[in-house]
Amino acid sequence: MAVSIHDIGKAVLDTQYAVRGPLVARAQELEKAGRRIIYCNIGNPQALGQAPLSWTRQLLALCEYPGLADKAPGAFPVEAIEAAHKLLTGSKNGLGAYSESKGLKYIRDAVAAFITRRDGIKADPESIYLTDGASKGVQAALRLLLAEPSDGIMIPIPQYPLYSATITMYQGHQIGYYLDEDHEWALSRDMLEESLKTAVKAGIRPKGIVVINPGNPTGSVLTADNVKMVIRFAKEHGLTILADEVYQDNIYREGEKFESFAKAMMELGERDVSLFSFHSTSKGYLGECGQRGGYMEVRNVSDEVMAQILKMQSVSLCANLPGQVVLYSLVAPPPEGSPSRAVHDQEKQAILGELKSRAKSLAAGLNAIPGFKCNEVAGAMYAFPRFELPKGKTDEQWCMALLEATGICVVPGSGFGQLPGTAHFRTTILPPRDQLDQVVKAIAAFSASYT
Repeated sequence: MAVSIHDIGKAVLDTQYAVRGPLVARAQELEKAGRRIIYCNIGNPQALGQAPLSWTRQLLALCEYPGLADKAPGAFPVEAIEAAHKLLTGSKNGLGAYSESKGLKYIRDAVAAFITRRDGIKADPESIYLTDGASKGVQAALRLLLAEPSDGIMIPIPQYPLYSATITMYQGHQIGYYLDEDHEWALSRDMLEESLKTAVKAGIRPKGIVVINPGNPTGSVLTADNVKMVIRFAKEHGLTILADEVYQDNIYREGEKFESFAKAMMELGERDVSLFSFHSTSKGYLGECGQRGGYMEVRNVSDEVMAQILKMQSVSLCANLPGQVVLYSLVAPPPEGSPSRAVHDQEKQAILGELKSRAKSLAAGLNAIPGFKCNEVAGAMYAFPRFELPKGKTDEQWCMALLEATGICVVPGSGFGQLPGTAHFRTTILPPRDQLDQVVKAIAAFSASYT
């Protein structure tokens, strides 16, 4: 007998992932019927016109096709040829063979060196796991922590649905802590304590806390004091920290800078709080979503637990090798002073500069629409504006009507979590400037007519 819906486990049926939910399915139907759709639902830079970095694609091409440089003399800079040769030597068997389960040691060494340059602290390559995007690392950490039906994980509200979906699938409890929208999505100790207290009263055992910095979908950036506050909170309550830091290069507001949890823990001399931190090739300035590259760094975890993490990684054999090479291109840019470095830095700054301009323009445009309020997009790739809904309507209905009327695909705020009685949607800042202007104008016109 064929599998029916009644054969599927409740945890799977209950799992929701708004970023690719019914709205996107409808958008794809409309697109197949000939409608022009502007996909603002997901942070997918190259799908919206962002060009890949030359350094990344040069390394990937040379590693995928050894000998290509000989067949196309002069087509590749000497720096890329040398780097690809070292990568292939480090892999021993090329990209068509499995690597060790943690990922290629040569690349993990490069990740450790990247962390040291970024934070001025030591990093152990043996505590670094290369993953198929940051998502696989997040899922591994949550699978590790959710041991009993009563276990729960603290997640920000609003949050990226990867967390709510994975926690549901692993049959854990979501413990939401609200970010303060009226104060630029601020994070406070009082909010954390209140959320934790409510969960414990309900019989939930908090095991970890997720922090997304810079924020998705909020676009907020945590201060160094905020980061250290979370560490102290986690220590007091015996929580593991899951630090989603995939947007660390996407910071736009003057005076803001990225503060890693690893650096803050070293400054505090903290050795009792376990930390899982995640980075990705999909965001930042690479935008290589399809390559599925990323890493998870683990700190303050026992050897016994590390062995269990390795076992979990081994079940999937290893992360894909092209994604590992793309990650290397992120953490090991061309040598300083080389022609390739000049090209790399020019491409990088052009992308980040354009994103900064779009972030400012989008927030200003949305704030000019009557009934809309959008905080400044200080970082990441999204805006999460609040807007007024007609009585009796939901944000899902509004977003679906927007799609049908304009071809603009955004995600309702309920898919990320929001204060009761409020309505939001998430949109990316990624469409080219002319498209982004069209998006704002279309939303303004639609909002004026929607009842």
